[in-house]
Amino acid sequence: MTATEDLLLARGARWTASLASRRRAAAFPRPLVAEGVLRRVVGLTLEAVGCEAPLGGRCMVSSDDGGALETEVVGFAGERLFLMPAGEMRGVAPNARVRPLETVSDVPVGDALLGRVIDATGAPLDGLGPLYCDARVKLAGQPINPMLRHPIEEPLDVGVCAINALLTVGRGQRMGLFAGSGVGKSTLLGMMTKFTDADVIVVGLIGERGREVKEFVQHILGPEGMHRAAVIAAPADAPPLLRLRGAWLATAVAEYFRDRGLKVLLLMDSLTRFAQAQREIALAIGEPPATKGYPPSVFAKLPALVERAGNGAEGAGSITAFYTVLTEGDDHRHDPIADAARAILDGHIVLSRDLAEAGHYPAIDIDASISRVMPQVVTGEQLGAARRFRQIYSAYQQHRDLISVGAYQRGSDSRVDEAIAAWPRLAAFLQQDVNVPNAFAASAQALDQLVQASGATQ
Repeated sequence: MTATEDLLLARGARWTASLASRRRAAAFPRPLVAEGVLRRVVGLTLEAVGCEAPLGGRCMVSSDDGGALETEVVGFAGERLFLMPAGEMRGVAPNARVRPLETVSDVPVGDALLGRVIDATGAPLDGLGPLYCDARVKLAGQPINPMLRHPIEEPLDVGVCAINALLTVGRGQRMGLFAGSGVGKSTLLGMMTKFTDADVIVVGLIGERGREVKEFVQHILGPEGMHRAAVIAAPADAPPLLRLRGAWLATAVAEYFRDRGLKVLLLMDSLTRFAQAQREIALAIGEPPATKGYPPSVFAKLPALVERAGNGAEGAGSITAFYTVLTEGDDHRHDPIADAARAILDGHIVLSRDLAEAGHYPAIDIDASISRVMPQVVTGEQLGAARRFRQIYSAYQQHRDLISVGAYQRGSDSRVDEAIAAWPRLAAFLQQDVNVPNAFAASAQALDQLVQASGATQ
């Protein structure tokens, strides 16, 4: 066979393959996508007409500089689509072209995320080069059948004595961390991040100050913690859509590792910023405000996010989640987001400003805190010792003002006398150095010895 014949045969093979691929493409034709135009921009809301896209769908809006702005459909009315931008709107002009995208909201996931810091779109922020992930998952995720969830039966060692002994966390539990500003919330989160027994740590920094991202990575996680951690950051200057997406992304990443049978620790800071982002979007598209300016959709989004954490089905892994909640004016009882979070979480830890100002760290208010799964994961002896500790602690706190001014007469109440004698040991037990972990077994043993030394047994 001559060289000319070989060339002709090769060319024929290429034509045959090309025709076959076009035949397959013709069998599944792509539908025509109608493009629309931008008619109105009010605040953060863009209104487009002439195109169709589902809720949660993505559209690209052309700008004067030749670029395109990514948006998400957050509502519609008649022929109008309400879009929320995922970036800066500078350069968007009237009658700009709006092109719906066929792609769904999914994100790349994989082991390549460990040790990396990414934004709410999945783009790297750490300057360590591009990410090459081997899987993709949807942001929305799939809820787990509650009858298939594995029950919480195992305690989780978080390395903090007060929590291990008195507010024991179960593996797969969802806990709230209620605090005002400047009372040691980030410090306590950092302690649990370093000391908790987990295969993977997923950190969602949502709506917080930008400088805290690098501080958390360098000073709290450190090189040792980062090798098993993935950090998703959507700081306060990000658009509300990206703050929402950052929380969904952190949860989706945690779900991916849980479904692989791993023990995941999810830290979300903060749930309040997530709610505020949803409030901004809902009010911008005309949803009426309800409780303290929060529209009803906010209180629907909170359980949708939180319920995705927890234990998986039999044989799968677990997501133990801590969600911080910023309380307005340190009033965790009347703040609407704190009240909603308290109802949907499996417990809450309240940090007290009075304790923080007195130099008591971690500033955990034992009276106001509770772990709803503690009776299921600890022994009866530890549960009884914790109950007795609370009784002594509460007796002192109820008479604290009288004791401080010297108005309490010793002998008036035997319970208060016992609490006064035991108070120095109680206060020392609740405090801990930020760099020194306290194991679960050691915490339970110290609690038992403390209660026995107070002259009271269960």
